[in-house]
Amino acid sequence: MEIRIADPGDAAAIRNIYAPYVTDTAITFEYDVPDVQEFQRRIDNTLKRYPYLVALEQGTVIGYAYAGPFRPRAAYQHSVEASIYVDRKQSGKGVGRILYTELEKILLRQNVHVMYACITATEREQDEHLTDKSILFHEHLGYTLVGRFFHCGYKFDKWYSMIWMEKRIGEQPDHPEAFLPFPDLVQKEKNS
Repeated sequence: MEIRIADPGDAAAIRNIYAPYVTDTAITFEYDVPDVQEFQRRIDNTLKRYPYLVALEQGTVIGYAYAGPFRPRAAYQHSVEASIYVDRKQSGKGVGRILYTELEKILLRQNVHVMYACITATEREQDEHLTDKSILFHEHLGYTLVGRFFHCGYKFDKWYSMIWMEKRIGEQPDHPEAFLPFPDLVQKEKNS
């Protein structure tokens, strides 16, 4: 498996992975699958400040993960919200763990100390559109529950809750270095 930085040329493959999560699950609260141009825009916008990774198997994109701002204010610069999607045929093969591990390594070099994940949750024992797999996956990677918003999302004629999970990936010094935008990190590492 190869992990590399995404580029806009990956947009169609990323869209194909994401589409069933929109149409068949409550994992994302989007109702409509964005077009390829929207995915190109999302990749470009993310890479202006944060990493966006793809996992490939024999040249085919099988998963992706990226980070974005946790909140827009400057004081939050050392925290990010992370997202990950893996081709559902690749579930359980370690793709997600590998992507998140690589994402964490990069974020640490950007002076990020905390990662958050926003995850859909249900109170129903049986739900054809949602399981606890994402929550269990994040717990396995060291995330802990820090908050729950009850019935804040409506999809498939049902109300869903949303939880926040948190993982501290680095020490939080009294005087942390400033957040290093991803392009600056790339340039810095190229020059060293």
